[in-house]
Formats: sequence, C-alpha cells, structure tokens
Amino acid sequence: MFHDQIRAPLDVAVVGGGPAGLAAALYLARFLRSVTVFDAGEPRARLIPRTHNCPGFPDGIGGGELLQRLHVQARSFGVRVVEAAVDGLWRADDLFTLTTAAGAVAARYVILATGIVDRAPPIADAWGGVEAGLVRLCPVCDAYEARGQRIGVVGAQEPALKEALFLSHYSRNVVMLFGQPEAASADIRRQASEAGIAIRDRIGEVVRGADGFDVAMADGRPPLRIDLLYAATGCDVRSGLAAMAGARRDGDGYVLVGRHQETSVPRLYAIGDVVQALNQIAVAFGHAALAATDIHNALRRHGAT
Repeated sequence: MFHDQIRAPLDVAVVGGGPAGLAAALYLARFLRSVTVFDAGEPRARLIPRTHNCPGFPDGIGGGELLQRLHVQARSFGVRVVEAAVDGLWRADDLFTLTTAAGAVAARYVILATGIVDRAPPIADAWGGVEAGLVRLCPVCDAYEARGQRIGVVGAQEPALKEALFLSHYSRNVVMLFGQPEAASADIRRQASEAGIAIRDRIGEVVRGADGFDVAMADGRPPLRIDLLYAATGCDVRSGLAAMAGARRDGDGYVLVGRHQETSVPRLYAIGDVVQALNQIAVAFGHAALAATDIHNALRRHGAT
C-alpha cells in the first residue's frame, strides 16, 4: 500500500493534481519539505485544447502537455504523486488524516487544490466540442482568438449577458441563444440591444460541424451559422473536503481564505479555482507560491528543519 512507502506524517499533503496543486508541491519540494500530491485524475486543465495566455509559451500550449510538464518537473525534485481521490479529511490535535481508496496518511499541513467542474452546455457532444476548440468555457482565456468571429453564447440570462458583453469587445457579431422567448427578460433584452448584441430565442438543435455550428430555429426561420459557442452555464465547486474539515465557504461554495491562502481551519490551505478568484493558470501558480511559502515559514517557526 502507498502509505507504507510514505514516511508519516508528511509535512504537506496536496489534494489535486492540476496546475495549482503541482506548482505548490514543486515549491514545497524545493523547500526540502516532504510532500505528496493526491491526484484523482480529473484536472480542469486537461480540457484546454491550447492556451495562448500562459506566460512563457509564446506559441501556446495544450492543457495535457502543460500537466505533463508540471508532473515531470515536480517529480524531478522528489514529489510523490499518488493517483487516488481523497474521500475523507479531518484534523485531530496537530495532524490531518486523509483517507483514500488506497489507504490513509497523516500530514501536518494540507493544501486543497480541488478546483471546479464546468457544467456542459445543452448541446450534443459538448465535451467533444470543447476538445475541438469550438465550444469554449473561458472568454478571459481565449476571447483574443475569437476576435471578429461569429459567436454564440448559451446559458441563463444574466451570466449569458455578462459573457456576451465581455465578448462584444472582440467581435461585433455576438448573439445570445435561448430556447424560449421568456428566457430573457425585457431588461436583459434592452441591455443586449444597447450593446449591439443580438438575441435569438426559439432555437432548436445545435449541430456542430468541422468549423462551426448550425443553429436550427424552432419557428421555421433559416438556420443561424456561428463559428464558436461560449457556455455561460456555470460550474460546481469541489469544496466538499473543505466543508468536511470545517472550513468556511461562501454562498457559492468557494473556500474562504486569508492573504496567504489559509482557510478558517489552521494549517489547511486552499488554492486555485476552489477559491473565488479569476480562474486562470497564472492565478493558480500565484496561489501555489503564496501557500507553499507560508507553510514553509510556519514549519521553520515551529522548529521543523
């Protein structure tokens, strides 16, 4: 079993094998701390076909390749990565216990980098569209690449309007898509019209082709052709472990943290998308550096060499 191979207790257990978790583990390993990453194998970054705003990659990089590079880098400094989900977390005295299907392990500090799960837009093979780069989840990430194209936005009226307004900076051809006329209020329609954003309701099937979508209209009007579809469908925050350990969360489920990413539970930290912030790789790296450095300094203050 893996816990027989880990000298207990660990200095730090990191839950989550995405960019935030791996970067935090890298820092901690270079601080000469014993650290293990527990990776359930579902990092959000794996969905990225190619990002062009991750610093240091002028030609862009795919999410899978970025994760692979981070794994190689972390392991080169002695980080252990355990491919197992953590299903239990609690603190007793000065130690946390983490339980997984592979066994249990104790740690002095824990970093939660458990992230969020995007909700799929209501179209056929939505995740295939994400992989193809035609369905997009983050205009902050890639609206630059969408400039001048025909863009459709789906989702509930307020988040869809917010996303459409952001995208209208990059294209004059942005349309909000709804299944029913009552899905958009008069105020939403007014704001969209003032910004030059079209609204199409009574849409039918959305059919993905090799280079875009044909949006059928249920009232018999000609199909609408769009190049890209942005989903303003929200996400679910993976903060169950934080709640189990007693950490405070906001009304949307995001973990509340202080300026060094420590939660309301001493020695429990949260970084990346599980914290309410701009969901960006660069932000995840910043959170990782803050948390790892604070933990290292705390261990030094408490006499750990």
